[in-house]
Amino acid sequence: MASRTFVASLVASLALVACNIPEPDRNLRLAASAAPAAPAPQGDYTVPAGPIESSKPDSAPVPARPAAPFEAKRISLEDKAMGTHIVLAAFTTPELDEATIKPKLEKALAEIRRLEGLMTTWRDDSEISRINAAAGKAPVVVGAETLAVIQKSIWMSGRSEGVFDITFEAMHGVWKFDQDHDEKIPAAADVERQRKLIDYRKIKVDSGASSVMLEKAGMRMSLGGIAKGYAVDAAARVLEAEKLPSYFVQAGGDLYVKGRKPDGAPWRVGVRDPRGKDATDYFAMLEVEDHAFSTAGDYERGFIKDGKRYHHILDPRTGYPATASRSVTIWAKDAFTADAIDDAVFILGAEKGLALVESIDDCGAVIVDAHDKVWVSRRLKEKLHVLRPPTDGT
Repeated sequence: MASRTFVASLVASLALVACNIPEPDRNLRLAASAAPAAPAPQGDYTVPAGPIESSKPDSAPVPARPAAPFEAKRISLEDKAMGTHIVLAAFTTPELDEATIKPKLEKALAEIRRLEGLMTTWRDDSEISRINAAAGKAPVVVGAETLAVIQKSIWMSGRSEGVFDITFEAMHGVWKFDQDHDEKIPAAADVERQRKLIDYRKIKVDSGASSVMLEKAGMRMSLGGIAKGYAVDAAARVLEAEKLPSYFVQAGGDLYVKGRKPDGAPWRVGVRDPRGKDATDYFAMLEVEDHAFSTAGDYERGFIKDGKRYHHILDPRTGYPATASRSVTIWAKDAFTADAIDDAVFILGAEKGLALVESIDDCGAVIVDAHDKVWVSRRLKEKLHVLRPPTDGT
């Protein structure tokens, strides 16, 4: 199992985990051209003006000069967190100027960083690191948020025949797709030895005590395939509480879009061609409103050796990179759900993956399988605009 990893006024490159594990910006990236250079006027926003009094009592009132139409401006905040690129953005309104919006975005970013501190595996004092250190020894008390993410992970494991499994972290160091990038194929014995430590059923959760334990010594967990979605939703809740009418929050391959563009049109999101020339090469488009996206792709972290592609999305049933798909884009009501599903669908393949997607409320998928065939779930058939077939290739 791997760590988790559209064009008008705003385009997001969506062709794709919270912890500080290096995750690919899988392929959902809101491009720098996201906002129009000069947005169309958003209606006749003018300041009502009463009559202006003349210095002469008998003179006629001087007509008020109409105010210029309001033009919305995109305000964005970009940074690094959770091992990936973070983008938060909103548009000004007649009531909300840049000086008002910027602190709200900063508050949402702070929420992402707070959650990162709880769930990263890059700090020994994080709740996840403490669970890993106590594997096979004792349960560890964790906060409600970490507990919720682990419980959601176990739920998705059960729904996906176990192919989504946060104990995939046992494979860390066997395959090297991160800073330790190495195009060496590991020995089969090493893969199998570590694969045997992957088993979500050995995660013991005591909701009453708010504790978590890994039953077997040597087991490790990582929330890299799901916690970014949770953090995106948490940041969105902050912006909702701050009364922003329209915004987006992106963490690598995970994105939540609220509302519409300033001109009233829905946001458009591009679905990346998994064998295209770059991250802005789209083969399809979707209109988005009040929904999240998460994408898993085999093209961000990996290598091609002897004509075969090896990548970071590992199948826990084999310990080797999954081979059923090239990319999976999930559309869901919240980023937490979307992030939990994309890797599972990628590993399961189109037929089983679509069955899983259709079984979940308000969820859809676009899948490019290993043979370059595009599969679209029922809920997205009328929403997806296919521009051309995806590019073929290794």
